Amino acid sequence: MTYNVARTRSQKKPSMASRGFRSLSLAIVAPVGLTLTIIIWLGDSNTYKTLARPFWIPPLWAIHLTSVSSALLMGLSAWLVWAESGFHRTPMAMVMYLAQLGLGLAWDSTFFKTGPTQTGLAMIVGQLVTILLCSHMFSRMNPIAGDLVKLCFLWNGFLASVNLYYVL
Repeated sequence: MTYNVARTRSQKKPSMASRGFRSLSLAIVAPVGLTLTIIIWLGDSNTYKTLARPFWIPPLWAIHLTSVSSALLMGLSAWLVWAESGFHRTPMAMVMYLAQLGLGLAWDSTFFKTGPTQTGLAMIVGQLVTILLCSHMFSRMNPIAGDLVKLCFLWNGFLASVNLYYVL
């Protein structure tokens, strides 16, 4: 009987590892895939390309690359929180995560399709607020996840300054 108990425990480990890998893949692929879909859907943004850019505003490809990287980091941090049952303990963290994801996708489509507008600025400021709240909530559950979110906050703060530059 002892043999069967030990065997049952060892058989569960690959299964749990497999579920962990699948959930990590989903947590990263979903936001990155949505971000890439918006980038592909918008294609080359002629609105952004025709804007006069000072030296500190990056080219379109750099903004897209770092936006995908930011989505990856947010997905990873959300998974780290989920892995510690953080979303069950603090459901508002999931709401804030989904809100920042939605606002980020909406800002991309607004900024690159219609150009830098006050609406886009309001969206990116809203995203900054939700990212800040995510960072605070995630840090209490997993400090590494909170630090990853802070990197995304910095990037989106930069994007807000780009949008603000063009609005003013």
